[in-house]
Amino acid sequence: MQYYDPKTLSFILKEVHNLEDLLKAERFAAYDMQSIDILLDAVKDFSDKALYPFVKEMDEKPSFFKNGRVSIHKQFGTIFQKSGEMGLVGAFMDEKDGGMQLPLVVFNALYFITEAANNHVSGYMGLTAGAANLIINFGTEELNQKFVPKMQEMKWGGTMCLTEPQAGSSLSDITTSAKPKKDGTYSIKGQKIFISGSDHQFAENFVHLVLARKEGSPAGTKGVSLFVVPQYLVNDNGDIGDYNHVDIVGEHEKLGQRGYCTNHLAFGDSGESVGYLVGQENKGLSYMFQMMNEARIAVGRVGTGIASAAYYTSLQYAKERPQGRKLQGTGKKDPSQEQTLIINHPDVKRMLLHQKAIMEGCLSLVLQCAWYVDKQMTTTGDESSNYHLLAELLTPIAKTYPSEKGKEAVDTGLQVLGGYGFTMDFILQQYLRDIRICSIYEGTTGIQSLDLLGRKVTMMEGAALKLLAQEIESTINSASNKDQLKNYAITLGEGAKLIETCLAHLMKYAMEGDHERYLADATIFMDLFSTVVIGWQWLKMGVAAFDKDETFKQSKFHTMDYFYKYEMSRCKGLQKTICHDSDVTVKVSAELF
Repeated sequence: MQYYDPKTLSFILKEVHNLEDLLKAERFAAYDMQSIDILLDAVKDFSDKALYPFVKEMDEKPSFFKNGRVSIHKQFGTIFQKSGEMGLVGAFMDEKDGGMQLPLVVFNALYFITEAANNHVSGYMGLTAGAANLIINFGTEELNQKFVPKMQEMKWGGTMCLTEPQAGSSLSDITTSAKPKKDGTYSIKGQKIFISGSDHQFAENFVHLVLARKEGSPAGTKGVSLFVVPQYLVNDNGDIGDYNHVDIVGEHEKLGQRGYCTNHLAFGDSGESVGYLVGQENKGLSYMFQMMNEARIAVGRVGTGIASAAYYTSLQYAKERPQGRKLQGTGKKDPSQEQTLIINHPDVKRMLLHQKAIMEGCLSLVLQCAWYVDKQMTTTGDESSNYHLLAELLTPIAKTYPSEKGKEAVDTGLQVLGGYGFTMDFILQQYLRDIRICSIYEGTTGIQSLDLLGRKVTMMEGAALKLLAQEIESTINSASNKDQLKNYAITLGEGAKLIETCLAHLMKYAMEGDHERYLADATIFMDLFSTVVIGWQWLKMGVAAFDKDETFKQSKFHTMDYFYKYEMSRCKGLQKTICHDSDVTVKVSAELF
């Protein structure tokens, strides 16, 4: 069973995002195109054998909580051991820190393969990698040496602990406390919910990155600090020490991703939980944002992977399922003819193109975002700063679009199967349940949209927005030289102007101090902005595919044509909604619901 297309992944990675040029940077001197191909093949082989065959079973035999501990599917033991041996956890980290110093764009391509194969797996590895990387960047060398090596081997797990029962996504309202001790450590007390990958039988220890408030710290996010709180203390010789009283209160039984455990943790209830300060006091949220941004890109990548698996599942079904007959020139069907495969029906082609256009556009977007981070790390001065701004601007989009439109794509894939899609016999219903969490994970769509319009668009007086406009204009110029792409280039330019029109309209509310009205339609703005950005990615793919073999080229051109006809055409309606004079969502009172 196919769950992604290696040729398309290679095309987007190498041709659209010019991997060969990126590998010329000194940071990536250890790699060439051949070594990257070897890595891609190795992860595909790993995914084919160890991941994909178990995706359905992990849903049917989910993680469970019993006697204070969580158990997960037995195959995870093999997966964690193999991923540790392959170096997948620390692949993007510096060599000096025990990593492979792999380009982030390649790292994301590798993880995309695993997520398309089995989306229940990568969260365990990704959170551990993110926690380890945060300790490396902001923790002391002592913390690094004590915790990171075994996290990179997947012998110890890692988590991020932000959300609390009474606060939800409002991190300014967290109440988990940190009381200083004479030895320089802290006593941590509080509860955290929705903590993924925080307990299972295949790790000896769990290293929790916990946001907490030191007694006497300022109110709001300015008083939040970050702490390493292990499940078990670690002795000076590196051995596991005493239990650190991080109790598993229970597991959240979820709609999807049932093989990926999500737990409720209590710190300091059954005894003292010792925490180690990371960096400076009251700087915790700024440190955690590194991990959160990595996680947001990862969520978008997961959504892309699930959408990919769903597309190839429904494509196979459409190629095998006979039903109905094609219309004749008279507009009637000939009952004497054999039934045709459903892939020959225009509406089924539309549904398949819808999935393909969204999924491949999402994949290019996620890799584009990672590419900007790579360029930021391998350039200096203003050039590095510009790439940082571009990555910041695209991160909420890379998280949101694959989550929202990926969900739509999977739902469309289920529709291809008709009644069978609604049954447990086919996996589409699982993929739909699995992807549903993506628009909630790591900041909901509403939060990402507020971030885009309220922070990213306006930061440094619109500097990031201007840089992105230049990037889009460069692609438009390249496409305008090719007759087959001229009309798409014109449409993309019109889409970019619609964004400008919306911002000009919204800015008047901001200038008047009516910030609630300015942000009221942030989610609609996200939809518009994201659609234009994916249109840009598709035009980039069109330019890159121009000289490829005819079958591959036509596959990309037809999919791009679909996106511009059916998705880019929505932009004018979205602009009309955003610029509408009605402020109904602001003015309607709670009593009217």
